[in-house]
Amino acid sequence: MKFDPASKIQDLQYFGEFGGVNPSISDSSTYTFLSAKTMFDTFEGNTEGCYLYSRHSSPSNLYLGEALAAMEATETANVTASGMGAITAVILQLCGAGDHIVSGRTVYGGTYAFMKNFLPKLKVTTSFIDITKPEVVEAAITPHTKMIYCEAVSNPLLEVADLEALSAIARKHNIPLVVDNTFTPMNITPKNHGADIVIHSLTKFINGSSDTVGGVVCGTKDFCLSLKDVNDGAAMLLGSTMDSLRAASVLKNMRTLHIRMKKHSENALYLAQKFEADGLKVVYPGLPSHPGHETMKRMINADYGFGGMMTLDAGSLEKANALMEMMQERNLGYLAVSLGFYKTLFSAPGSSTSSEIPEEEQKAMGLSDGLIRFSIGLDEDIERTYQSMKTCMKELGILSEAVTA
Repeated sequence: MKFDPASKIQDLQYFGEFGGVNPSISDSSTYTFLSAKTMFDTFEGNTEGCYLYSRHSSPSNLYLGEALAAMEATETANVTASGMGAITAVILQLCGAGDHIVSGRTVYGGTYAFMKNFLPKLKVTTSFIDITKPEVVEAAITPHTKMIYCEAVSNPLLEVADLEALSAIARKHNIPLVVDNTFTPMNITPKNHGADIVIHSLTKFINGSSDTVGGVVCGTKDFCLSLKDVNDGAAMLLGSTMDSLRAASVLKNMRTLHIRMKKHSENALYLAQKFEADGLKVVYPGLPSHPGHETMKRMINADYGFGGMMTLDAGSLEKANALMEMMQERNLGYLAVSLGFYKTLFSAPGSSTSSEIPEEEQKAMGLSDGLIRFSIGLDEDIERTYQSMKTCMKELGILSEAVTA
């Protein structure tokens, strides 16, 4: 039976305190109890349905968590104040001194920096490997490995992880597969391909309006409860708590996510096909030329396409910068980091979102100076966008060089 994440969210129904069509926002940091015994039980984690303190939980956060768990087909979910708040909490909950992580080599720069530079202070090490090669992944596992970590579609090179193959390796070694699905909400449901824990930066596609920072951990009830444990829960003790007002805002935006993801994917595929036909070096998982195309095609929820992320190589950092500045001047998008906005966003990841990765490692993984990462927007007339972008590239000599190369 085909899984449709939108229908799972649609089936959820919440009423506000006075019958509102939106759930009431819990604008409280602390909650009262009718008995001291109930407060004690809640501290011990034994009472469901009671709220203690908003760093632990709040009704608004639970509503959003339920919707995200429905979308990701997991038992439950914990929302956090940022994507990094979700990532770091999961890693620190699963790993301690002497432990080891196997991670994809092309991951978000903040994730890379946390694993490469911060975790060694806690005596946790990481092997960064080519996640697209299951044999390389398995060879990197040691007796001290506590997780396989990957992005479903990597940032920024758009490498596609074969989640089913990775899950088989994880099960064989009795370790969890942790998947960051920020680039592909609704496009891919990692849990249905064997992932144990799914992470998102809610800041991006899920919220969709570039006005909120947030994250989520989707997983089993046991794991999510462990994150909130008052004695040793990483999310609880590190304090990465989402504000109730922000949770309510993200929940409302989730109601249009299925429409937005279809349009992001449709526009990205159109531009990728056009630019590839023009002879440009384009990377998009929806193109048959992409090495991971067939793998992603096998995993996607077909109605939502291959996602809204695309890269294009302008040939040099100077040309990449000139192109981005020209596109912004001509109202084709914004020279900005992040993704999932209604306008197209573009940046050179080597000098921005992946700048934490040393230059020699960027070159080794194929991250060139001229690479531009595009988060394709919701333009209604995508042909007009294409023609305008193409004009910019011609004026800068990028397109003609690509055609004659």
